[in-house]
Amino acid sequence: MALNLRQKQTECIIRMLNLNQPLNAAGTANEEVYKILIYDKFCQNILSPLIRVKDLRKHGVTLYFLIDKDRKPVLDVPAVYFVQANQSNVQRIIADASRSLYDSFHLNFSSSIPRPLLEDLASGTLSSDSIQRIAKVHDQYLEFVTLEDNLFSLAQKSSYVQLNDPSAGDREIEEIVERIVTGLFSVLATLAVVPIIRCPRGGPAEMVASALDHRLRDHLLSKNNLFTEGGSFVSSFQRPILCIFDRNLELSVAVEHDFRYRPLVHDVLGLRLNRLSVQGEKGGMKSYELDSSDPFWVANGLLEFPEVAVEIETQLNKYKKDVDEVNRRTAGNDGAEFDGTDLMGNTKHLMNAVNSLPELTERKQVIDKHTNIATVLLSEIKERSLDSYAKKENDMLIKGAIDRNELLGVLRGKGTKMDKLRFAIVYLISSESINQSEVESVEAALKESEVDTSAFQYVKKMKSLNVSMASANSASRNNIVDWAEKIYAVTAGVKNLLSSDRQLALTRTVEALMEGKPNPEIDNYLVFDPRSPKSSSGSSSHLKGPFKEAIVFMIGGGNYVEYGSLQELVQRQQPGRHVIYGTTEILTGVEFIEQLTQLGNKMGFGSSTAAPSH
Repeated sequence: MALNLRQKQTECIIRMLNLNQPLNAAGTANEEVYKILIYDKFCQNILSPLIRVKDLRKHGVTLYFLIDKDRKPVLDVPAVYFVQANQSNVQRIIADASRSLYDSFHLNFSSSIPRPLLEDLASGTLSSDSIQRIAKVHDQYLEFVTLEDNLFSLAQKSSYVQLNDPSAGDREIEEIVERIVTGLFSVLATLAVVPIIRCPRGGPAEMVASALDHRLRDHLLSKNNLFTEGGSFVSSFQRPILCIFDRNLELSVAVEHDFRYRPLVHDVLGLRLNRLSVQGEKGGMKSYELDSSDPFWVANGLLEFPEVAVEIETQLNKYKKDVDEVNRRTAGNDGAEFDGTDLMGNTKHLMNAVNSLPELTERKQVIDKHTNIATVLLSEIKERSLDSYAKKENDMLIKGAIDRNELLGVLRGKGTKMDKLRFAIVYLISSESINQSEVESVEAALKESEVDTSAFQYVKKMKSLNVSMASANSASRNNIVDWAEKIYAVTAGVKNLLSSDRQLALTRTVEALMEGKPNPEIDNYLVFDPRSPKSSSGSSSHLKGPFKEAIVFMIGGGNYVEYGSLQELVQRQQPGRHVIYGTTEILTGVEFIEQLTQLGNKMGFGSSTAAPSH
């Protein structure tokens, strides 16, 4: 059975909403208890893509509040708390209990509560004589946001800046790695699988892989661990593979423009937690949900925008045809919108027409939604020449070069300041060597458009360091904050990672790791097996695959381009293969450029011109 992260996390949340009681076949508790739900901002984001208000009602939740809001007492009602384990939340829980806001408190922490905080909770409720109100304390290991069946984010902001900051100390880096490991451990605990871990040598990927291996080993020593009932995967030799990468594996993907529907909607319209707001046809903003319940989004997310426009037209024509057919059968007015007012004819046709009404109405809503989204996208594409940006960037990344006049023409043409900066950075990354006079012309063109060039200067600095890094002193690699080593990977091997059909480096590497055949690109990748004795890790042949299931994790920010590329890989491969994609945070091109700008400023590349506008 394929791993389904969305389903597993939803099941855990529903169990939590039912006071962690066993559920019946209908998915509800045997005894209905009305309750209040209290959450913090982070846990609200976990709940948002998975649980709707009607679901809360179904599970007996009558009221729900943010923990930091002032709340009035509600007597004789239990409260379910779902919050991160931190000092401020624990203090707020103690204050709520001491004021007897609710009858009983069922505390659920998104990961696991550290012992010092648990002791604070105990002593605080004891001293206020309210400890009897604390019914249960649960570690839920749900500290991640699932957006689709195969897509998750740890929602950890600015991790790329934090991990690549030249002034970061060992302690700061270790704390970031620890947070990432906690998030990944939560994902694995929810799926109840212990994977084989693979990662490239050096940098954040190795740090996270090694720390996660330690965390899993320590946890597996406990008899009552979270992985003892993990179904067939635990005893089966066919375990999933967890591939951990660092954003510097392929920087261009985080910056470039993409012309496929899902990445475009995210990058241009700001899709967040599966929701977006766009201008409606009659003015005013319209909010839409784009998730697995939308068949058009699921079926067409990987298509290029022009193909999506054609598909919307096709669906609309099919809808009109079906409406005409229903009207014809019920002797309604030909071509009129089907609204149920003109139903005549024999009983059978009448019943069929009535039964088809909800399905036709739903289809029309989906068509209207995507027509509106596509209309807004089209105006942005025309205004900013986004199709041209996407094509020229792709060409640069394949050829490793661009005509100078064409390059400067784009930078002086249409597009926002950010569009131009992204294009200039893709030019830098794709170039096999730096042409000094050409780079100066690019900088001049950016300054003409009043673009803050800090991010450009930062990438240029990394690019120039790339040559000297190849012969970096191996002795310095012992320092986990060896900044030079961290930035080495950014442009290393640009040539061999770009094939003529331009398959992403991430996708090519994941495919090779899943196949498990000898391959020079991955032969030096590290292997960790948390279930094996420490001495034998990496030596057993089953650790190299092949694998049917993969969890791919990108440290430092991911995007819908990589997610789409991995889903296409699954479609190309033999049936039964399955890939889940996760990242520290899902970023638009603009958001990633902002992180590069911060790094540029930290290195003293601050620009005197205005900050880039979106």
